[in-house]
Amino acid sequence: MTQQEQHLWDLWIADVAATGINFARGRTTPTNILLVHAAPQTLNVEVRTSGGKPVARGENLARTADTPMARLRLEGNTITREDIWPVEADHGSLVIVAGGEVGTLQKWWNDAEHQQWRWSLEFYNHR
Repeated sequence: MTQQEQHLWDLWIADVAATGINFARGRTTPTNILLVHAAPQTLNVEVRTSGGKPVARGENLARTADTPMARLRLEGNTITREDIWPVEADHGSLVIVAGGEVGTLQKWWNDAEHQQWRWSLEFYNHR
């Protein structure tokens, strides 16, 4: 049985301590988009294959808006950040939470004033 290729997303809080602090480290199937819940003010992101080969990185990705989610986009060997309020088109996107668990966004709702939101993630694991 062949093992499916995976990517390791390593997210660091860039602007604390001497070299940053780990925020989340999670494995996903290869994807160009990863949403981050409650992303820190500044992120460093590194993506590697399951074999350790570098895929892409982004350094000092600063928050651009006060939102509950950030969209990381893998473009070539670069990672970019966009702070967002998810919309229906984001349903089905992978979401990483602090610590590194990765789930799939099932639902998202927020009020027009961006003061309330409700969302659900689905997590799937196997051995």
